Amino acid sequence: MTVFWGVPVLVVVLAVIAMIFLHEMGHFVAARAAGMKVTEFFLGFGPRLWSFRRGETVYGLKAIPAGAYVRIIGMNNLEEVPPADEHRTYRSKPFWRRLSVAVAGSTMHFLLALVLLFSFLVVRGKVEELPPSDWSVRSVATDTPAEQAGLRAGDRIVAVDGNPIASFEELVTVLPGPGSAVSLGIQRGDDLLSFSFELGTHPYYEDRGYVGIAPRTSRAVGMGYLEAVPETVDTFGFLTKESVLSIGRFFSPSGLGDFYRELTGQPPQVTVGPAQSGTLASEASDDQGRIMSIVGAVRVGSIFTDNDYTSLLWFLAVLNIFIGVFNMFPLLPFDGGHVVIATYERLRSWRGRRYTADVGKMVPLAYAVLFVLVFVGLGALYLDITDPIEIPS
Repeated sequence: MTVFWGVPVLVVVLAVIAMIFLHEMGHFVAARAAGMKVTEFFLGFGPRLWSFRRGETVYGLKAIPAGAYVRIIGMNNLEEVPPADEHRTYRSKPFWRRLSVAVAGSTMHFLLALVLLFSFLVVRGKVEELPPSDWSVRSVATDTPAEQAGLRAGDRIVAVDGNPIASFEELVTVLPGPGSAVSLGIQRGDDLLSFSFELGTHPYYEDRGYVGIAPRTSRAVGMGYLEAVPETVDTFGFLTKESVLSIGRFFSPSGLGDFYRELTGQPPQVTVGPAQSGTLASEASDDQGRIMSIVGAVRVGSIFTDNDYTSLLWFLAVLNIFIGVFNMFPLLPFDGGHVVIATYERLRSWRGRRYTADVGKMVPLAYAVLFVLVFVGLGALYLDITDPIEIPS
């Protein structure tokens, strides 16, 4: 189901605004605690819409809702600052103070993720893998042989052309190629049914037959408050690791190449194993590992909200972890770039002599990173508008 307006969208938009605000609030609080001078705290970029001054800081809103920022004076050696304010610059503070300010934004995302994961586990429960023989149909894609034949969520395919099968993996291996007629034995509750139809052609893998279903291979198991604490930590660690790996894969030459091919309508160059062969799964193709724009995130989040608010908790937790990890990328203009600079300066400082890095030498690389970010951001926005990610309902 696609949601374009209403309460679900409003909930997700407010959640995203809160995430952005808390990220910058982390930087703001850490900077003020370190004695740094913060002159601006704005939501948005571009022309100023509304603002007010309290103390030495101007707070307000700007016209382009593409993020937020906190301006701390003296972030590098290129910025000129009045001599009277030099002792309150970012660059004048000890290493641990600069480090605390640089990581504060991602720290807020990680703390939010921990709270959201704990809430999800208490409300929904832990996801537990089902035995292979207990799988069932989780969703049926639209305009596919499965939908036309009448398969439903909750069905379990137990036979192909009269031959019994025990698992989803076995089903994948025995199905013939596209255009072949098959007869599927279906268990629906206490009833045994038979469906005969012709396999379609997968949109990306032309040599594989296509049914158009996604399997349910796990279930939620309720948890108490104490049980949820270690599970929250374990899940957070797993999702953080997966975020690091997925970012690395996406920004590798092959990952960016696949992204470009997706933008231009070409099939991705991937190796597909039996478990994800595309014979059945409706979402195991082009949406796997895809970067979303803010439009895509709001759309997906609103669908989760419309279907089940507990699913939104999981989605927002994953989103916070991904943003927190992404923001620690060790190059400018990311916060991770400031972490690297502060660490490098600390390592180069010796016997009381403070070393200051020349940020001017890093500007060309920062512009190159910014160019890639703009390309990916605009490309993701284009895909989210023209080919939105399908979420099973």
